Amino acid sequence: MMDALDRAIANTQAHLDALRNASGHWEGRLSSSALSTATAVVALGLVDRDKHAVHMGAGAQWLCDHQNADGGWGDTTLSKSNLSTTLLCWSALHLVGQRNSPTVESANVWISGQVGSLQPEAIARAVVSRYGKDKTFSVPILMLCALCGTLGEKPWKHVIALPFELAALPRTWFGAVGLPVVSYALPALIAIGYTRFKNAPPAWWNPLRWLRALTWPRIRPMLKALQPSSGGYLEATPLTSFVTMALAGGGQLDHPCLPLAVDFLVSSKREDGSWPIDTNLATWGTTLSLRSLDLKPDGLKPELRTWLLAQQYREVHPFTNAPPGGWAWTDLPGGVPDADDTSSALIALKKMGHACDAAIEQGITWLLDLQNRDGGVPTFCRGWGTLPFDRSTPEITAHALCAWWVWCDELPEALQTRIVKSTQRAFFYLERVQLADGSWIPLWFGNENTPDENNPVYGTAQVVNHLSGSEQLASQFEGLIRRGREYLRSARKSDGSFGGDANTPASIEETAVALQALCGDDGMSSVQWLITATESGTRFPTAPIGLYFARLWYHEQLYPVVWTLGALRAVKKHI
Repeated sequence: MMDALDRAIANTQAHLDALRNASGHWEGRLSSSALSTATAVVALGLVDRDKHAVHMGAGAQWLCDHQNADGGWGDTTLSKSNLSTTLLCWSALHLVGQRNSPTVESANVWISGQVGSLQPEAIARAVVSRYGKDKTFSVPILMLCALCGTLGEKPWKHVIALPFELAALPRTWFGAVGLPVVSYALPALIAIGYTRFKNAPPAWWNPLRWLRALTWPRIRPMLKALQPSSGGYLEATPLTSFVTMALAGGGQLDHPCLPLAVDFLVSSKREDGSWPIDTNLATWGTTLSLRSLDLKPDGLKPELRTWLLAQQYREVHPFTNAPPGGWAWTDLPGGVPDADDTSSALIALKKMGHACDAAIEQGITWLLDLQNRDGGVPTFCRGWGTLPFDRSTPEITAHALCAWWVWCDELPEALQTRIVKSTQRAFFYLERVQLADGSWIPLWFGNENTPDENNPVYGTAQVVNHLSGSEQLASQFEGLIRRGREYLRSARKSDGSFGGDANTPASIEETAVALQALCGDDGMSSVQWLITATESGTRFPTAPIGLYFARLWYHEQLYPVVWTLGALRAVKKHI
């Protein structure tokens, strides 16, 4: 077994090293997305159908080629059909003139089976029901359907109005007023809110009609101010597409943000006609890779550390009003600083042998300041707890704890004191949200095959892995870690593999993170399964377990590689 383990580690490390780009860091590769492709086709078509006919045709053909056998579409080519993506693809094909095609006919049958009919009222009810009070995704979906003519003769009555006038308030008020969209979707609130107002304004006697008309000239320039130099909001095709089509559908074709947004969409299209959800996760992928590799600090190129330090934000971010000090998931200008990437960057820099300096202190302070009153750490903004993707979450809380404690001994006394107090609050949060079976539910990763699409195996494994990242931290959380490992043992399949829970199909990603958490606990069957599944570290098929933008699934080339390497190295160290 040791020979096989050593061989798999060497192969996996070589495979990961070969995935570096020419600049020496990792960009990875995100899955192509039917949802992104559909939204891009619609956005380009509404801006200039003739000019973008080639891109629209290529995207539509890709959608037809990747329709699932049941007539629907999933977010990736490996995903099950879901209502949101199917409605977007179905509507996009209507827009390009394929209303009577066999592809659309098959989609008609699938949608009717899910919703009960193709009536606009039934479709709108089903979409709103899926997302509840979070309008971040339900309103854009219905807007796209309205723009494509698939919501009947009076489509806009089915599209919920968004209070875009709230964008005129001071940014510090946003958490208190309870926006109906998540913190990072402000451009969508503005653009979609306006086009809904333009196409279906309130009655003349309603004060909102006059308020929204008066505030639009002030709010309109914000879309340009929020737009990064790349043109892509969040570097994401869906968000950029929704903003673009909303402006086009609201008669704002002269808006100054449209040329760059269109250029971003055109340049993001892949050769096969598809679009990914995001350009890349370069910072995230690089920090995960560095943490999994068995490299000595002096064996790393100095340029790599310089590159990672350069990704730290030095100014207040226009999207979320985040102060300087955090890291985003990408090195591109559309990123937004967040707790997960900031934690990973800080831990990677520690492993690279970086000395504690002002950048580290600022990053640690940024994370400490983000902690919510409930003791947990959210993704982007403190205090935005009304919608799911803005709340505290256990895996990110544990990640922040790990980042604090790997640096704690080198920090000034005042920061050490803050870390001790914040750790106590985080302990009570993690204790409270740990379920009766010992598991934790993550926010940004799920599993399509579990009954509720949650992923307790991934969430529990990563909380355990983060809390075990420092001896001082692990000793304080020993009881919670023990209960988490007990859950993982109960979720392990007879062949040693793991899925999202005990009953779902296995994946390399879930098996790897669980194995790392259980490396000292009778994990040799899991080691053997992982070595076999990766063909001794040479083959890494991906699974759609990542969540992006309100239950939008993706898979990423680097995930199975970095997590396999981390797990196998942890097992060898334990042995």
